[in-house]
Amino acid sequence: MRVAFIVIIAAGIIAVALLAMFASALPTRDYDLSVDALKDEQSLFTNARVVIKNTGRLPLTNVLVDYGGNTEPPIGILQPGDTLTLSPPEGVQLDRVTVTAEPSIERVQPYRTPWKLPGMIGS
Repeated sequence: MRVAFIVIIAAGIIAVALLAMFASALPTRDYDLSVDALKDEQSLFTNARVVIKNTGRLPLTNVLVDYGGNTEPPIGILQPGDTLTLSPPEGVQLDRVTVTAEPSIERVQPYRTPWKLPGMIGS
């Protein structure tokens, strides 16, 4: 009897934790966008990428990516949950990227650099 009570309590705690975890992953805004800009400087070259994700509940339209004077062709529509990975063109300054979308979204994201650990390739 006592073991069954403990099992029921433990199952309830696990259920509440799982519900909270999944609820926190659901979009809370109709229109939202996340931008992750990464530059990884190697000894001979630099790898760079920009990851754009629609984190809202509704589609975004007319998504424009500006690398600082050099703009990607417009992305017509970005559905909720969709992710795009783009490579900046050669010759652009890898300081920041600006992403705009309709309706009225603008994200200015500086490039981040991953940590270099001794012994790792590229460090």
